[in-house]
Amino acid sequence: MMQWYVIQVLSSKEKQVKQALDENKKRSEHGEKIEEILLPTENVMEVKQGQQKVSEKRIWPGYLLVKMEISDDVWMLIKNTNGVIGFLGGEHPTPLSETEVAKILQDLEDKKQGVTQKHKFEVGDHVKITDGVFVNFVGTIIETYHEKGKLSVNVSIFGRETQVDDLEFWQVEEISEDAEAS
Repeated sequence: MMQWYVIQVLSSKEKQVKQALDENKKRSEHGEKIEEILLPTENVMEVKQGQQKVSEKRIWPGYLLVKMEISDDVWMLIKNTNGVIGFLGGEHPTPLSETEVAKILQDLEDKKQGVTQKHKFEVGDHVKITDGVFVNFVGTIIETYHEKGKLSVNVSIFGRETQVDDLEFWQVEEISEDAEAS
């Protein structure tokens, strides 16, 4: 019976490992026992220097999903593929439940429909400025311009609120309210 399993692979080598598994599947006499090899990805948009850029991002770096009928031969075929570290569950791989698989596949289908923002800054978020004239100042976001990749932040300078405009997303990092208080 075909079931989904999670395999751990070398991080940042997921595409190469998937390609190697696909090739091994074609060459092996046990390849028909592997139905699908899935690398979960999503499209992520970010703005760099005023330019919108969409790139493909791995959802779970270091992992692939494989739908297969497990046997010693198939286990060895996958385990001996360059870049494969092992199965989740070790020597006794545990298949994902049908509920987990349905949720994962639905989530992937939803992510294919659109583009995710890399930075999820919202008005009211607390940030630390990491670049520019106001480096190391902490403030609160008062406006966001996702299409431009910019935001405005209120910072306190000598006890007076000052608005810093046109900060790019990469020039700030989100902080928790606890970190701001300390």
